Amino acid sequence: MPQTQRILVVDDERSVLDALDLILSEQGHEVLTAQSVAEAADYLKTHSFDLVFTDLRLPDASGIDLLTRIKDETPCTEVILMTAHGSLDVTIEAIKRGAFYYMEKPFTPDQVLMLTTRALQFEAIKRENVALKRTLKSNDETFGIFGHSPKIHHIHEIIRTAAPSQASVLIEGESGTGKELIARAFHLQSQRAMRPFISINCAALPHELIESELFGYKKGAFTGADRDKRGLVEAATGGTLLLDEIGEMPVHLQTKLLRVLQERRLRRLGDEQEIAVDFRLVSSTNRDTTQLIEEGLLRKDLYFRISTIKIKVPPLRERLDDVTMLAEMLLQRYADKYNKRLRGIAQQTYSLLTRYDWPGNVRELESVIEHAVLFNQEDLLTPESLPEHIHTAQSTHFRCVIPPFLTMEEIEREAIAQTLERTGGNVKKTAKMLNYHRPTLYRKLKKFGFKGVAVEEEGVNAPQESST
Repeated sequence: MPQTQRILVVDDERSVLDALDLILSEQGHEVLTAQSVAEAADYLKTHSFDLVFTDLRLPDASGIDLLTRIKDETPCTEVILMTAHGSLDVTIEAIKRGAFYYMEKPFTPDQVLMLTTRALQFEAIKRENVALKRTLKSNDETFGIFGHSPKIHHIHEIIRTAAPSQASVLIEGESGTGKELIARAFHLQSQRAMRPFISINCAALPHELIESELFGYKKGAFTGADRDKRGLVEAATGGTLLLDEIGEMPVHLQTKLLRVLQERRLRRLGDEQEIAVDFRLVSSTNRDTTQLIEEGLLRKDLYFRISTIKIKVPPLRERLDDVTMLAEMLLQRYADKYNKRLRGIAQQTYSLLTRYDWPGNVRELESVIEHAVLFNQEDLLTPESLPEHIHTAQSTHFRCVIPPFLTMEEIEREAIAQTLERTGGNVKKTAKMLNYHRPTLYRKLKKFGFKGVAVEEEGVNAPQESST
C-alpha cells in the first residue's frame, strides 16, 4: 500500500478540520477539507479519495447522505462518521450503509491515527480484491483478448471450440493486433497447457540459422557444432510450437517442416536417426497468405497443412468501439504500476483516441496510454497528456456514412440508439459518451420512444422532467 493517501475531512467546525488536517498531514497524507456536503461533492467530482471523515450533522445534509453518495460512486473509499451525539441507532445505520467506523467527539490523535491506519489497510485490500476478481473474470471469459466487437467475440468462440483439438492453427493479422496472445490462448485452453509453449520468430533469425534452431543438429554436423543440440520442435514435444511470421521461412525449410507435420518425425542436421515428435503447430503472419502463395513465399501444400483453423485478427481501426474499453483497462494497469491517482478518462481524450487510425494497433494504444499516465497531472486522463502525434495525425476521412435525406432528429436518434447498444443500455455512460447532461438524455429517450431504458439506469428511477 502506498504510504501517502488522499483523505477528505468534512465538518462545519473549523477547529475540527484544523485538528484532523494537522494530525493526518503529519503522517504524510494529503488532506482536503470541506465544511458542507455541497463543498465535499465538488471535491468528489474532481478528486479520488482513499478515506473520508465526515461529521454526522452538516449544514445542508447529513453525513449519512454523504456516506451513501460516496459508496454509490466509489465503493472502495472508506468513510468514518464523526458526531458529538452518540447514538446506537445511528451507528447501526452508518455501518449498514457501508461506514468503516463511527467516531465520537472529542477524539484523541491516537484514536484518529489508529482508525486511519486500519481503514486505509482495509481500503487497500478491497481494491486489490476488486482488481484480482476483475482480472480473473476477464481472463476466464476472454482469454485476455479484450473487445466488444463481433469479430473479437468470434475469435473467443473459435478458441473455446477448437483449442481442445489437435488441429493446426494459422493466425493472420497486422503487427500489434495480439497474434501471440491468441496463440497462447489456444495452448492454455488445450490439454497441452501444462507442457511447453515454444515460440520462434522466423523473421528475427538469419535464414541459415533457422534450420538448426528448429530441427537441432548432431555434434560435428558443421563447423562449431561441438555438441548435440535439440531444436525447438523437439523442445515443444507434448506442447505447442508457435512459428511467428512463417512467411519468412525459406521455402526449402518449408518442405522439411511439411514432412515433419505429416510424419511426426524429424532428423537433426548431421544425424542418421529420426526422432518422434508430438507437438501442436500454431503459425502466424502479418501478411496476406494468398499474396504470400502467389509470390512463391509460402508453399500451398504447407498452407493447407497449417491452416486447419484460420483466424484473421481485425486491426484496431476496424473496431474503434473497443478503443475506449481497452484504454480504460490500460489506464488502470499503468495507474497501478506507476502509483498514479486516476479515476478515469476525460471525454475530450476519448474523442481523440477514437479518431486516430492506430497503425500500430493495440501495441501502439498501450504505449500511448502508458505515456499519458506518466505525464498526466490531473485526476482524469487529459488530452494534454497524449503524445503529440495523436493530436497531429488525425484521420481526414469521415468515420461514418450518413444515408441521404435523414433529418438531424433522425440522425440524433440513431446516434443515441447505437451508443446505448455500445454501453449495454447504461444511461450514465451513454450520456458521457454523447456529452449530454443526463436529464437532457432522459428527455430525448422519452421523446424518441426508447422503452424500458430511461427508468432503469443502475436501479435508479429517472429524474422527473422540469416543467420549464
